[in-house]
Amino acid sequence: MTEHGRLVLAGAPIGQAGDASPRLREVLAGADVVAAEDTRRLRRLAADLEVEISGRVVSYYDQNEAARAVELLDALKNGRTVVIITDAGMPGVSDPGYRLTSLAVEAGIPVTALPGPSAVTTALAISGLPSDRFCFEGFPPRKSGERARRLAELAAEQRTMVFFEAPHRLADALEAMAEAFGPDRRAAVCRELTKTYEEVRRGGLAELAAWAAEGVKGEITVVVAGHVKVQGSIEEAVAEVDRRVAAGEQSKHAVAEVAKEAGLPKRELYDAVHRRLRAT
Repeated sequence: MTEHGRLVLAGAPIGQAGDASPRLREVLAGADVVAAEDTRRLRRLAADLEVEISGRVVSYYDQNEAARAVELLDALKNGRTVVIITDAGMPGVSDPGYRLTSLAVEAGIPVTALPGPSAVTTALAISGLPSDRFCFEGFPPRKSGERARRLAELAAEQRTMVFFEAPHRLADALEAMAEAFGPDRRAAVCRELTKTYEEVRRGGLAELAAWAAEGVKGEITVVVAGHVKVQGSIEEAVAEVDRRVAAGEQSKHAVAEVAKEAGLPKRELYDAVHRRLRAT
């Protein structure tokens, strides 16, 4: 009986070919089959790494993933080593890879990963936002209604959130986030990570949406701070309103946002703020 092969999920550089590990060179050179999201990009990467791929190279992208996964599973069952590599980052993370991985696991075929750069963790690390707890949300829905509903579900998410977005949809996505999360929710737009024109823009969501409306190019990762729930008494909520007003936020907007976050009636908080102002 032929021993099963092995499936390797290979993390690819997200910008600089020099970020590739020696193991990536070894795996690409020794694989029986290399399934690439874009075979032309794979050839360019191999040339940059001075690697000769001796195995069979096949395309493996969203439109052919289902059919190709069955073919690759047969190769694995026949003892072949199959490597999946996408254009950048880790296969299966908003890229092809999950379907074949799931089939291989069900068939009892060994699956391993070759760690590599990730736009998700790279953006999170340099965003300046809390990174102890986070969630990855991938690409927001393209249609405005679906996007608004999805973001509304995330409005109370307390973990830092990481999104991917296409450059031509970035301004609309940031506007929708400002509507769902609040215009002053802290965020960072990370563009062209590790590449020559890497750029990180930090600020409130409304501010970033206005910047993006002028046009943005390149690969985009958006990091958004989680919801900060105001805990405790009306006095603490008044103090939070004072802090926001001192930072430049309009009093009416600050009262509305803090009341919503603290679960307090807006009128009650408004009256408490004005009682304090009359007393000072």
